[in-house]
Amino acid sequence: MTTLEHNPAMDAQRILPEIDVDRFRPSRSTSRARRRKDRIMRVLFTATFAVATIPLISLLWTTVANGLKRLDSGFLTHNMTGVIGGNPTAAGGYGGVLHAIIGTLEITLGAMAISIPVGVMCAVYLIEYARDGGLAKSIRLLVDVMSGIPSIVAGLFALSLFAIVFGPGTFNGFEGSVALSLLMVPTVCKSSEEMLKVVPDSLREASLALGVTKQRTITKVVLRTALPGIVSGVILAVARVIGETAPLLMTAGYIVSTNANLFSGQMTTLPVYVYQEYSKLNANCPPNAGAACVTTIPMERAWSAALVLIVIVLILNLIGRIIARVCAVDAER
Repeated sequence: MTTLEHNPAMDAQRILPEIDVDRFRPSRSTSRARRRKDRIMRVLFTATFAVATIPLISLLWTTVANGLKRLDSGFLTHNMTGVIGGNPTAAGGYGGVLHAIIGTLEITLGAMAISIPVGVMCAVYLIEYARDGGLAKSIRLLVDVMSGIPSIVAGLFALSLFAIVFGPGTFNGFEGSVALSLLMVPTVCKSSEEMLKVVPDSLREASLALGVTKQRTITKVVLRTALPGIVSGVILAVARVIGETAPLLMTAGYIVSTNANLFSGQMTTLPVYVYQEYSKLNANCPPNAGAACVTTIPMERAWSAALVLIVIVLILNLIGRIIARVCAVDAER
C-alpha cells in the first residue's frame, strides 16, 4: 500500500489563488505621464534654484565690480585721519578702513565671548536638566521672543545699561559687543539645543553605566559629539550680527582714527563705516583742486568697505567649517 506524502506548498497553491503580477505593472500611458511629471518638476526646481541665485550673484558681482576700484594695500592699512573732502592725504591715499576692520573683529569677538558660553550652557540646561518642565518652556519662549527683537532695541538696552553703570555718554567697543551678544544668544541657544537633541541617548546611558559623572558625560561625550553642529550655529550667529549698524552707532560710536582698546573710547566698525561714507554721497572739491580731488570718493570707499566685510564673513565661514570638520573627525574617533 502506497503512502501519499503531505506537501504544504501544494496545499497553499490550492488554497491561495495565483497572483497575477502583470496587472500591477504600469501601462505605457501611466509611465509616460510619470516621466512627464518628473521632467516638469525637475525643470521647476531648477528654475526656482536659478531665480534664487540671481539676486546673490547680482549682489556679489555689483559689490566686487564697485569695490575693487579703491581696494588696495593703502586702503587696508590706513584710517581716515587727515582726510578732507575728496583731496588725497599727505601719504598719497584717500583714506582707509584699517580702524573699521580692527573694530569689527574686536567687537565681534567680544560678542562671541559673551554669547557662546551663555547660549551653549542654556541649551545644555534645557536638554540635560530641565527637559520638558515648566521652567524649560518659559526659557524657550523667552529665547523665541529674543530672536525677534529688533537690533536697535538691543542697542538701546546696552546704551541704557552702560549709562546706568558708568554714567551717561559712555561709548566703547565692549558696549557694542554687549548689544550684539543679545542678538547672538538666541541663535546660539536654539542651534545648540537642536544639536544636543540629535545626540543618541545610548551614548549618555553608556557613559553613565561606566560610572562617569553627569557633568563629565555632558562635557566629554554629549558636547563633543554635538560640537560640529554647535560650531555651525555659531557661524550663523556671527553672520547674523557682523553686519549690524544701528546698535553699533548707538553704543560703539564712530571715529576716524584707530582704537584697539575694546574697553575705552569709541570704535568704528565696517557697517558703520559704510553707512557714514554712503551718507556723504559726494565729497567737496574746490574749483582749482584739479584731478587729484575725487568727488565720488565716499561712495567708492563705501563699496570697498562692503567688499572687505563680505571677505571677512567668507573667511570666518571657512574657518568655522574647517573647525567643524576637524571636530567631526575627532568625534568619530
